[in-house]
Amino acid sequence: MTTDAARQVAARRHAYLAELAQGTERFHEPRRTDCPWCGSERLRTRLRTTDLIQRKPGSFRLDRCGDCGHCFQNPRLTAEGRDFYRRDLRGGQLSGAAARAGTKRRLAAVRAVRAFDEPECWLDVDTGAAHFPALARQVLPYTSFDGTDRGRGVAEGVRRGRIEEGHRGTLTGLAGVLAGRYDAMSMFHSLQRGPDPRAELAAARTVLRPGGHLLIEAADPECRYAGLLGRWWVSYHQPQHLHLMPLANLRAELERLGFTVVRVERRAAHVPVDLAAAVALFLNSRIPEPDVPWRARPASRLQLRVRQAARWASFPPVALARVLDALLSPLLTRAGFANTYRIIARRQPRNVRA
Repeated sequence: MTTDAARQVAARRHAYLAELAQGTERFHEPRRTDCPWCGSERLRTRLRTTDLIQRKPGSFRLDRCGDCGHCFQNPRLTAEGRDFYRRDLRGGQLSGAAARAGTKRRLAAVRAVRAFDEPECWLDVDTGAAHFPALARQVLPYTSFDGTDRGRGVAEGVRRGRIEEGHRGTLTGLAGVLAGRYDAMSMFHSLQRGPDPRAELAAARTVLRPGGHLLIEAADPECRYAGLLGRWWVSYHQPQHLHLMPLANLRAELERLGFTVVRVERRAAHVPVDLAAAVALFLNSRIPEPDVPWRARPASRLQLRVRQAARWASFPPVALARVLDALLSPLLTRAGFANTYRIIARRQPRNVRA
C-alpha cells in the first residue's frame, strides 16, 4: 500500500471511529408502541439481530403487528442512521447461473406489464446505475426509460445511455416535479427500504398518468423461510429493510389510492437464494472481520490470512446450498416458500380520496 493510500485508509478509520464514539443509539428514533400501518398496539418482537452483512456496530429489532401482520424495524433508523449503515454497502457477486435467473425474472416482469399495455415512458425507482432499464429495452425497444435514485449511479445510467433522464433523490421528494409524466413505473424492492411505504405509493400515483401501470416487487414476510431460517433469512436484511408488508396490506392500500390490481404473482417472482444466503451469512459471522474502517484497530496480517482461508473454505457449502435452492425452488414455492411477491396495478382515471 502506498503512503497516500495508507493515509486515506487512516483518515476513513478516524472519521468512522469519531462517529461511533458518540454511540449508535442516536441512529435510532424513539421506539413505537403502535403499528405504523394500522395503528394497533398489539405488537410482538419478531426478530433481534445485528448487521450480518457489513458487521457494523449496533443491534436491530423487527416487530410484527398482531392485527394486520405488518413487520417493521422498531426503533426505526433515523436519516443519519440509514446513511451510516448504507454507506459502503456493496452488492454481492452473482454466479453466472444466478445472474441468468435474475435476468429471466426481470424480463418476465416486463412482459407481464406489456400484456396490459406497451408504455411510451417508464420510470424505474431506485434504479442505481440503471441496469434494469437497459434489460427491459430487450422487450420494449420503443419505450423511453428514466430513473430515480439517491446515489450517483443514476448519472452513470444516463452517461451509458441506459436511461434518458436520471433524477437524483427520493420518489416522494421528486413526485411534484414528475407528476403525470409516466405511464409505467417499477419499484423493485424499494418500498421495504423507505421510511414510509404509504407515502411512496401515494407518490407513485402522482407520477403515473391515469391508466398507467405500477409494477412492484417486495420481500414477502409471510414466506415460510422467514420462520425456518430466523435471523439468517436474507430478506430481513437488517438494518436496510425498514418495512416488510404482507401482500394483502399492500393490495388494500393500492385499492384505497385508486389503483386496480390486475395481476399478482408469487412463484414467478421468487428469488432462489434463501439457503445459499443463509449459509453465507452464518459463515461470515463466524470468520474474522475484514479490515474495515469501523474496526477500532486495523486487522493484523494473520487475521486477514485466516479470513481469506476461511472464505475459500466456505465456497463448497455455499455452492451446495445454491444448488439446493435451484433444485427445491419449483417444489417449495408451491408450499408457501416464495420469498417475493409481484403486483401489477393500474391507476384508474377516477380520482379517489386518500
